[in-house]
Amino acid sequence: MPSKHVDAYRDGGLAGQLIDQIKHTSRRPVRLMEVCGTHTVSIFRAGIRTVLPETISLLSGPGCPVCVTDQREIDAFIALSRIEDVIVATFGDLMRVPGTESSLLNERSEGRDVRMVYSTMDALALARQHPDKNVVFLGVGFETTAPTVAAAIATAARSEMANFSVYSAHKVVPPALCALMDTPGVRIDGFLLPGHVSVIIGTEAYRPFVDAYRIPCTVAGFEPVDILQGVARLVALIEADEVALENTYARAVSAEGNTRAREVLDSVFETADAAWRGIGTIAGSGLRIRDEFSGFDAARRFDLILPESVDPKGCACGEILTGIKTPPECPLFRKRCTPMDPVGPCMVSSEGTCAAYYRYHPDGADGDG
Repeated sequence: MPSKHVDAYRDGGLAGQLIDQIKHTSRRPVRLMEVCGTHTVSIFRAGIRTVLPETISLLSGPGCPVCVTDQREIDAFIALSRIEDVIVATFGDLMRVPGTESSLLNERSEGRDVRMVYSTMDALALARQHPDKNVVFLGVGFETTAPTVAAAIATAARSEMANFSVYSAHKVVPPALCALMDTPGVRIDGFLLPGHVSVIIGTEAYRPFVDAYRIPCTVAGFEPVDILQGVARLVALIEADEVALENTYARAVSAEGNTRAREVLDSVFETADAAWRGIGTIAGSGLRIRDEFSGFDAARRFDLILPESVDPKGCACGEILTGIKTPPECPLFRKRCTPMDPVGPCMVSSEGTCAAYYRYHPDGADGDG
């Protein structure tokens, strides 16, 4: 379902010029992965896939925070909601993600106290309002949101707010790129790197990855022109057999990133191994709450009894997150799995690849070209 932006590309403006440049330059088939879920939605909404040459395939990567959250972490969230005197505070997308036995939405319908919030500070406010309850914030997301969670934990520590804690399922992006390249069956020729994450970590955070795997990477913004600029640079580098780390989002992203935000993050969190849906455990790809803040770590504070975690049967979300499959190749897509009744998180989240395919390609057509 192409958007109105497609016709705008033909108006001779910068977007149209970039498309002409890409068509003129692109000769060999390439597979480019946009890592960020916001990129995925922007690409579909703007109809970008429909105006690129057939030589270019755009793959959606593991950039949706809810989608990459491991099934065992979802089960832990549900277990927390079942503890007496606990209020679970969470962002909305997590509510409908199916765990092994239930979901947060199901738990709330059965009387558990699960509340949607818009920020970690909202969760802190809940803790102040309910001193007789334990408020647990479910921390998911990448380097973009983790500093705000760190700030909330630091605030709670200074205020001696003993009834507030966080279950950290936060992930960091660069180690996941390495894991993707090492995953059997994955073939990627270039990466569109996430703009929001890069604002925090800076472009140089990707340098070790680019040097080790010798693959072109470009940091891109989220407007159609931003994305087309990123694609154009990747195609030019690939056609010239050059490897480079480039930044086409310089108005927001610098080489060093936001050093203050990283200082706050590093003061509360330390890196740890973490499990990613579809990829497995990646060394140093998670954020664990430091020992000095252990009283605010829900994973240590509560004894959780979890079922044997099992991914939804037949769901291809893991393979979709790694670019091995597209949503129409999942046997459940648009049949048993829909936004109204999702089987896997890729259909739940507003940034999920399956949800984007469903909304913008309702006939299930392959959106790669």
